[in-house]
Amino acid sequence: MDQVVFGRTGLSVSVAGLGCGGNSRLGLGQGKSEADAVRLARAAYDLGVNFFDTAQAYGTEAVVGEAAQQIGRDKVVLSTKSLIVKNGARLSAADLTANLEASLGLLKTDYVDVFNLHAVKPDDYAFAEAEMLPELIKARDAGKIRHIGITETSPHDPEQRTLQVALKNPAWEAAMFAIHMLHQGARRYVLPLTQANGVGTMAMFVVRNIFSQPDVLADNIDALIAKGEIDASLGEGRDALGFLIHDGGARSLTDAAYRFVRHTPGIDVTLFGTGSIAHLEANIASILRPSLPETDVARLHELFGHLKGVGLDLPGPPSRG
Repeated sequence: MDQVVFGRTGLSVSVAGLGCGGNSRLGLGQGKSEADAVRLARAAYDLGVNFFDTAQAYGTEAVVGEAAQQIGRDKVVLSTKSLIVKNGARLSAADLTANLEASLGLLKTDYVDVFNLHAVKPDDYAFAEAEMLPELIKARDAGKIRHIGITETSPHDPEQRTLQVALKNPAWEAAMFAIHMLHQGARRYVLPLTQANGVGTMAMFVVRNIFSQPDVLADNIDALIAKGEIDASLGEGRDALGFLIHDGGARSLTDAAYRFVRHTPGIDVTLFGTGSIAHLEANIASILRPSLPETDVARLHELFGHLKGVGLDLPGPPSRG
């Protein structure tokens, strides 16, 4: 497994990170048992993954904590998150501290390597910085957090306004954001800031439904053509990305999606979700393959680099369009 240094944190992390939320939730979202989920996390570690990303909202912290105990706490990097708004109301700093303590308990650890404010909307960022960030700094000073991060709410912030403001503050050491072949805005809005400030990066929404469900891709491509956002010469929705699959290129659209993000300059950890060992192995294999051919990457930039907000579906059944 390839490893990189996670921004200025100094953490050595696998380039493939196990995302423990999304549709699969380590298989819990598909009806599998917690024991199955623990085995899946351990299998990821056996394949070289040492970065595990969970959150209070995912309901997988206990599973990740058990897996970390079995593997060895010092051998894994744990990332978790707390929302700052619940049921439409902003939480207090005391609520945030209580959430951190609850996460520590479920994760069976005295500290979290990366603790993130979760899905911060642009309108809530000033509150997060003024009221929540100082509480996280106190927790870091107390040894309960090693590094402080923030994640965007991609479907509600396709222009990545939260991170454009947040990353001007050097207190944030890690950032999670959406980036994929049809939503490349982070190359303009986020990565120049993370690279300049040594912020560790976690890429999400890399595949989701748009590249794993052919009908979803087709609907999105056809809608973009109808709105004049991409050229009709690309053809039918199912075939618009077919140029990526060839000898020397990608083996599938999913393979292309992982390799495109993994080799985008400035990406540290490419997150993937799964509920099965076979899928786990395939995802990791794609992330570890070389970059797509330069001509294919250049064409992706040319054809789709201007798009924003495409394919940012929330967890749930595959969306249509």
